[in-house]
Amino acid sequence: MLRIAKTENGAVRGIEAADPRITAFKGIPFAAPPVGENRWRAPQPAKNWEGTRDCFRFAPISVQDTPGLGTDIYCREWHVDPEIAMGEDCLYLNVWTPAKSADEKLPVYVWFFGGGLQWGYPAEMEFDGERIARRGIVVVSVNYRLNVFGFMAHPELTKAQPDSPANFGSLDQQAGLRWVKRNIANFGGDPDKVTISGQSAGGGSVLSQIVCPANRGLFGRAIVMSGMIKSPYTPGGIGTPNTLERAEKQGEAFLEVLGAKNIDEARKIDAKTVLQKYNEFVQTHPRFFTVQDGIFCVGEPYKMILEGDCADVQIMAGNTADEFPNFIFADSEEEYKSKVREIFGERAEKFLSLPEGEYKGHASAKTAGIEQTIKALFAEKKRRGCPNKNYYYRFEPDIPGWDNPGTFHSVDLWFFFETLAKCWRPFVGRHYDLARQMTDYLCNFVKTGDPNGFDLCGYRLPQWEAFCDETPVEMRFTADGAKPEAEQKSEFAEILREKILK
Repeated sequence: MLRIAKTENGAVRGIEAADPRITAFKGIPFAAPPVGENRWRAPQPAKNWEGTRDCFRFAPISVQDTPGLGTDIYCREWHVDPEIAMGEDCLYLNVWTPAKSADEKLPVYVWFFGGGLQWGYPAEMEFDGERIARRGIVVVSVNYRLNVFGFMAHPELTKAQPDSPANFGSLDQQAGLRWVKRNIANFGGDPDKVTISGQSAGGGSVLSQIVCPANRGLFGRAIVMSGMIKSPYTPGGIGTPNTLERAEKQGEAFLEVLGAKNIDEARKIDAKTVLQKYNEFVQTHPRFFTVQDGIFCVGEPYKMILEGDCADVQIMAGNTADEFPNFIFADSEEEYKSKVREIFGERAEKFLSLPEGEYKGHASAKTAGIEQTIKALFAEKKRRGCPNKNYYYRFEPDIPGWDNPGTFHSVDLWFFFETLAKCWRPFVGRHYDLARQMTDYLCNFVKTGDPNGFDLCGYRLPQWEAFCDETPVEMRFTADGAKPEAEQKSEFAEILREKILK
């Protein structure tokens, strides 16, 4: 087995995974510690080391609220360890490889975790890359800076470092991708066969990386899980980056709360205090997210992908059935009807009386904005002559547990990584069967750009067609397994997609 590998900075020693045919390298430095003068700077080169570095444990997670202290569903699900190591020195990545030698040229799967760009870490137990690696893939998970440390902007930063004024967490991800390009061959991977993937804010990060002008050639495929979070009813939203000017003003306001006169002073304040002040700041101000800085981020990712102003990639994307529903909000039936007329124009009369149970007094016209956004994007790209095949899925099985959670945002991660055995929920055979299918589809896509093929048992998987006008097929991941079905078209969905595309 490949237990020792060379990197550009020195040799690293991995450890056998639960399956000893897989080697896990945890905590490989891919950039210098972003501390002191490197706080709020683009990631700098890692220093070389002598000898062979043991990479047996995950490195500290990025500075964020302590995991495991709350009572929300994610503290029950995987943020369970308040003792996990945390610190600003966090720019490390992890590799799982099934290679026995460095010359195997296996496909590579690079993972970006989610958490709203505020929380999250590669050490979350659902992100174990072993099951994917067992299918002949080199898996890489990349850590990156979060919240105020990863996404603050300020006029001083823009003036002092115009080539990288903001989006430091995104630049960390990019540095990880560049490290993969330069080093992954030594772990048995093929640097020319890279798929990037992420869920939620990690999925949004994938979109940001796809449209970054400097990233052409770093990857050829992308998997976006619950990442196109866009409402057909309201413009902007999570996927729309802030302007640099507005972000700089937010940064100035934060330094006032921090009690620092300038960036130099702010860099000298300990990380714990900075985070504490940030938590005070967000009580009255927006959080820090991706910024349209004209360097890394030059526009809204969804629109740029639609126009083809991005890396040439195939995309697999989807959502869970219950996450982030969108409504038309109204305080009365009259207000609701007025908004329907405003949104649907000449065709509004058809939607003033929705099926029984739709109108709730305060909200109606329920739809899954993520689903409509993905389908609109895939169909329109095909209409415009894009030759790439793009695949849509919806995750909708039963999820057991005393909390009756439904298919809540992120629950599909247990299935795509095939790590259900680590979860407290009483999953049974059908759940494990579905997880195996989902991971098989994912791995087939990583290997060939086509999710179809055979499962681990040697049986052909149900056929999954690319989504477009000619084959409007959605892959339903259900309690009874994978079920491809033709979409049930409706004028309601058609109008929503038209609005999304504008």
